[in-house]
Amino acid sequence: MDKTTIIGVILGIIAVGVGMVFKGVSPSVLINPAAILIIILGTAAAVAIAFPTNEIKRVPKLFGKLFKEEKWMNPAEMIRMFSDWAQLARKEGLLSLEVKTSEIEDSFLKNGLSLAVDGQSADYIRDVLSEEIEAMEERHQAGAQIFSQAGTYAPSLGVLGAVIGLIAALGNMEDTTSLGHAISAAFVATLLGIFTGYVFWHPFANKLKRKSKQEAKIKSMMIEGILSILEGEAPRVIEQKLASYLPAGERRKFLEESSVAKDE
Repeated sequence: MDKTTIIGVILGIIAVGVGMVFKGVSPSVLINPAAILIIILGTAAAVAIAFPTNEIKRVPKLFGKLFKEEKWMNPAEMIRMFSDWAQLARKEGLLSLEVKTSEIEDSFLKNGLSLAVDGQSADYIRDVLSEEIEAMEERHQAGAQIFSQAGTYAPSLGVLGAVIGLIAALGNMEDTTSLGHAISAAFVATLLGIFTGYVFWHPFANKLKRKSKQEAKIKSMMIEGILSILEGEAPRVIEQKLASYLPAGERRKFLEESSVAKDE
């Protein structure tokens, strides 16, 4: 599970709930069926209108991606793996890596290494794998856009809900006490719209974009590693090249550890 998503959702709910209590407002006022219907169902309707069916069908998977921790290969371990493969290829030839393809779980890396072992050119491999990354990023961007649009629609629907509530409240002004409660309830829709839009939907969209960038970075490392082996580069050169993808602190630590290991 992606702990940061879960923690963020819980903290957002607590922040609003506790804030309402400090302001002397009971959180029970949020249990307003009319407001919930307008915000949740209204946002879902707006999103359904805005996006084609094939993209809407992916929403359950997108929620799964938000709350599931991605099991990407550790970049440092990947660099060491490519270094070992390069050493093996220089000693026994590129075909010696064919046995490694059966050990690889990542389909992208497996496909790339298979293309290299099959004798495809570096340009062809780069084109094929780069197009796969671009297609992946386009899919991810479309998914993030769904949540981003939901974050735009929800606050506007909150205003709509408040207007509807005020119309109903002002239609019965004889009882001033009831009128005050009715006006208060009318703004619940606005609260729910802003809350869901800026605590849930927009942050969800941003998280999907960040996860997409991280995955694209890992796959780009794989491409460079495969092509470096194909071009016969020395393991040390490959390590230095791929280490450029690491943050400065991790890069320095990795290169120092690699130098110590080589000296031993």
